[in-house]
Amino acid sequence: MRRFWINWGRWKLKVNLDPIQAAKQKAALEAVKHVKDGFVVGLGSGSTAAFAIEALGERIKKENLHIMGIPTSYQAFLLAIECGIPITTLDEHPEINVTIDGADQVTPELNLIKGMGAAMAREKIVAAASKLNVIIADQNKKVKLLGENNQVVPIEVLPFAISLAKRKLVAIGGKPTVREGKGKLGPVITDNGNAILDTYFGEIKDPAELAVKVKMIPGVVETGFFIGLTDIVYFGLSSGVEKIEELRK
Repeated sequence: MRRFWINWGRWKLKVNLDPIQAAKQKAALEAVKHVKDGFVVGLGSGSTAAFAIEALGERIKKENLHIMGIPTSYQAFLLAIECGIPITTLDEHPEINVTIDGADQVTPELNLIKGMGAAMAREKIVAAASKLNVIIADQNKKVKLLGENNQVVPIEVLPFAISLAKRKLVAIGGKPTVREGKGKLGPVITDNGNAILDTYFGEIKDPAELAVKVKMIPGVVETGFFIGLTDIVYFGLSSGVEKIEELRK
């Protein structure tokens, strides 16, 4: 594993951001440097990845950069269109040059929990299709073990399987809760038409083993465990950006 410290430099930052948002923006601006002319780019979802999408839009305007984006959610799709990023699909471009996304937790081994934005199934598909996966986050997302600080693991399940999945998750030590929507009654529905079970396991010593157990439950579409899928993480700090790199073989 290689670790770097990057001092803040040439990019013009948005003003009036709180410290955490400013840190995310710094990380995003470093991450988009991996994008080159002609690249197909996986566009992550959520507020952190949004900074990267906006930065790519600025590069298109200022550098005449020619790229195509594959969004991982409808939210990312709409923002990409707004920022002037041409859209494509995995059917048209099954191999992605680089994906830039956020994370909810990151360990020193670059294992992740993702999915608080309810887009982890598409995010994982895009990550698996990418030559290079770059994660951006603020330093509060750094943990020694996944599940620290009462972090839940989002699990996408078929609506028909909610009761079964909850029972099976309890049997392997989880405490699942159906994620409820804000502003309307009922569960959150993913872009795939499924529900999310936010499941607490406590501190997770072997996330790879637990991920397999969860994935084997009938009706589970995808989990928020991202194991062995990350190449580079940029953590935004008040003074700059920390880069951690462990390229996949």
